[in-house]
Amino acid sequence: MRRRRSLAHPWAAGALAAATLVLPVTIPTPSAAADPATATAASATVFYSTKTKNWSDHYLHYAPDGGPWTTVPGTRMQAACTDWVKLTVDLGSAAGLQATFTDGNGVWDNNGGRNYALGTGNITVKDGVVAHSDPCAAPDEGSGNEATVYYSTQTLGWTTANVHYAPAGGSWTAVPGVGMEAACAGWWKKTVDIGSATSLKAAFNNGNGVWDNNNGADYTIASGTSTVKNNTVTANAEDPCAAEEPDTQAPSVPADVRASATDTSVVVSWDAATDNVGVTRYQVTRTGGTKGSTVTDVGSTVLSDTGLEEDTAYTYTVKAVDAAGNVSAASTAAKATTGKNPPAPAAGAPLGTDPRKDPIYFVMTARFHDGDSTNNRGGSQHTKSGNAANDDPMFRGDFKGLVERLDYIKALGFSAVWITPVVLNRSDYDYHGYHGYDFYEVDARLESTGASYQDLINAAHAKGMKIYQDVVYNHSSRWGAKGLFTPTVYGVRDSQWSWYYDERNEGFEYDGLTVEPKSGKSYYNGDLWSTAEPTGNTCLNWGKPTGGKSAEGYTIYNCQWPGPTSGMFPKAYYHQCWIGNWEGEDSRSCWLHEDLADFDTESTPVQNYLIGAYDKYIDMGVDGFRVDTAVHIPRVTWNRRFLPAIQERVTQKFGAAAAQNFFVFGEVAAFVNDKWNRGSVNHSAQFYTWKERKEYSADDTTAAIEQYDHENNLGTGNQPTSTNAFLDGNTYHAPDHSRFSGMNIIDMRMHMNFGDAVNAYHNGKDSDDSVNDATYNVVYVDSHDYGPNKSATRYSGGTDAWAENMSLMWTFRGIPTLYYGSEIEFQKGKQIDCGPTCPLATTGRAYYGDHLAGSVTASGFGTVASASGQVATTLAQPLVKHLQRLNQIRRAVPALQTGQYSTEGISGSMAYKRRYTSGSTDSFALVTVTDAATYAGIPNGTYRDAVTGDVRTVTNGSLSVAAPGKGNLRVYVLDGPGKIGTDGPYLK
Repeated sequence: MRRRRSLAHPWAAGALAAATLVLPVTIPTPSAAADPATATAASATVFYSTKTKNWSDHYLHYAPDGGPWTTVPGTRMQAACTDWVKLTVDLGSAAGLQATFTDGNGVWDNNGGRNYALGTGNITVKDGVVAHSDPCAAPDEGSGNEATVYYSTQTLGWTTANVHYAPAGGSWTAVPGVGMEAACAGWWKKTVDIGSATSLKAAFNNGNGVWDNNNGADYTIASGTSTVKNNTVTANAEDPCAAEEPDTQAPSVPADVRASATDTSVVVSWDAATDNVGVTRYQVTRTGGTKGSTVTDVGSTVLSDTGLEEDTAYTYTVKAVDAAGNVSAASTAAKATTGKNPPAPAAGAPLGTDPRKDPIYFVMTARFHDGDSTNNRGGSQHTKSGNAANDDPMFRGDFKGLVERLDYIKALGFSAVWITPVVLNRSDYDYHGYHGYDFYEVDARLESTGASYQDLINAAHAKGMKIYQDVVYNHSSRWGAKGLFTPTVYGVRDSQWSWYYDERNEGFEYDGLTVEPKSGKSYYNGDLWSTAEPTGNTCLNWGKPTGGKSAEGYTIYNCQWPGPTSGMFPKAYYHQCWIGNWEGEDSRSCWLHEDLADFDTESTPVQNYLIGAYDKYIDMGVDGFRVDTAVHIPRVTWNRRFLPAIQERVTQKFGAAAAQNFFVFGEVAAFVNDKWNRGSVNHSAQFYTWKERKEYSADDTTAAIEQYDHENNLGTGNQPTSTNAFLDGNTYHAPDHSRFSGMNIIDMRMHMNFGDAVNAYHNGKDSDDSVNDATYNVVYVDSHDYGPNKSATRYSGGTDAWAENMSLMWTFRGIPTLYYGSEIEFQKGKQIDCGPTCPLATTGRAYYGDHLAGSVTASGFGTVASASGQVATTLAQPLVKHLQRLNQIRRAVPALQTGQYSTEGISGSMAYKRRYTSGSTDSFALVTVTDAATYAGIPNGTYRDAVTGDVRTVTNGSLSVAAPGKGNLRVYVLDGPGKIGTDGPYLK
């Protein structure tokens, strides 16, 4: 979830709220008027929805306010009506209760770790949303005047709506009010009995603490039918969901069609057409070339037409289409002639070996090691962040620095390097790489003469090391994606904002590196800045003051910064809503943050743009992709489009064997300790490792909804299972990957539970039967985003605990991964990311190069030929020695790399057996970490410990091992090589 990586401008909250018409804000109560004293009640009747659960039983575990909790699992709830269970709770004098729900078998709904705060009376809890009503009650016939209220959420992105109201002269409903019913697209409806009153006061909310209270004034709504939209109440309104008269009027003809060619791509743009209702899309007809005429639908006034023939004249005409399907006449034609294909990058080739053999070292390239200071850049936040005072620009490390320290990484024992995104970024604080702007261009702030991205790939391969590229399919920067769509932004050249907006520079193209002479900053906004409203503007209330102020007290203007609900981004390429529910369908189809423009990944032009971009890096020879924000794209889209495209390209360029070992691992962020993320299969990491089990509609947007609903209705108990990670007794069996999607996963459950190794181990193996093949799981303790248990700080459990964690990761199933610097507990306990509100030097993303000064040469993976200077001191640290030997042992025992595992017949807190059999290789190992273990029913024979060299002859199928001690382990290998490496501070 990139919201944690995005820039938190001091003015961002004000700008964002002001740039959207009715953007709700989170407030503790609706308003002063809408905060009645809570009436004392003797009980609360809690209704809980079973519709999206696959639970056989339901319990309410609760504590009245100020009182004790019930005994786990709580009190069994009773059936109430279809899809609902209920329980009435005696609260005594309490005004509410804290609550969680469970199936009685260890599956919990605890509101994402926050518990549910419930009031009194009738309360419903459905998919994390709290409301006040009785879902099983008969319809109320009413006893007086009625008010029918329609509420528009078209610009809010809410997935539910409640109305909190008080009849004139009467009492308010209990917060959050009563649930409204879906009326039609973007509208919610509720008819309420207001007795003898002729009007009511009202506020609206989404049931999760986000309110629209008319900017603190509440809404006054008369009896009869009213609509509330964009802070405006319309009395005696027409039903907004009623059928309308058919629209038969065609839009106007698009004017001023322009076409320009670059290499074999053409960008076509035109002025917006007008319509009595509204233009929904444009049809662009292209003629020319050998492929004949084509028609492309677009939702904006620009088309990027790529992959055309060389030296060929093309002609384009445009028609406008409205929602009723009325089509304008064709525009006048525009012509452009293509040139030559751009030169292809020098070809590399992936190493193409089993990725499970390669432990991963994860670096933030811009923060690792600085090989070329001329490409360092601080950006517009250099001084404000505090980085300037430390002479520590955000872009400090680069590919040259990484090439120079590949031997350090190899000396640690790692043979794969995961690097942060390389594409050209555009944001005020974009060193991390997750604000992509030109996906076809490598960021110049990372490259140097003789140290291009291709040079890095080639250098790594020459040392037998892989490069895994972090890739983003979900979103671009808020400045759009060059070659697809970039918005024009309003900026006021006055004394207030001149510090932020660069001088206008006609003809300049942003490259991340070029500095504006006047401000001394890198260009971020200059070529997008426009005081005058541009032709074809779609942004609402262009350039008008919002009425809000920035943190500095500056006037904020509409369209000053891009946002999803402003109308600045075309529907053909970008989603136009904010996430309302992080475990709801909208989390896959709305913006994560104002700095991250959410691609419509179900749009063919977007799919083609991204596939084409990442084909470029596949062709350069990268060995795999780490997929950012994978959960925010529907699995069916991954399975239909992006994953097959990766496989096809690698196969085309390098063959089927290379494609099979091209390693794709996704960040499916799930921050709970449950096997299934809050009971939602669609938001659980293991879900993404599977192919689809049924056919969906051909349209990708429709298919995404169908798949979401289908899998949610099936529930967690009806998901596929696998034995691919498990031994059959003591026997290795060929894994069945026929249902594998092509995406492996970061082991979020182990990551979240690495507060201690035992906890991580037991949680991790509990989920393995629901992963297609957990031996491919990427396992780490902390990262550039989080520490264990969703901590915002780098792991600080202590050196002994780190050693224990490493001993587990390097011998248990999965691929061990280490975030840069953890080998010396770098920045332990420090906040991982605070944006530009504090210096990077004080965070978990601090510059590491000072620890790498000097020279180092590796003689192999986990061994050092020579080292001098500070890097020699770094390599002498105790965890480094521990890590080096773990890598040596893992490399020497195939069972620890690619083996299946079992705990059958084994006692011990972290003890397991692993085996891998293929051809002449048969590797069988018994492992225990920290504590004693006993193994029964194992094959007889001679076992040698890889740590101590101890030899045991088993004749009765049993072997017992004494506790080796915290962080230490034993690895008894059947017919094994004996002791590997030399004793260190932990392995001895």
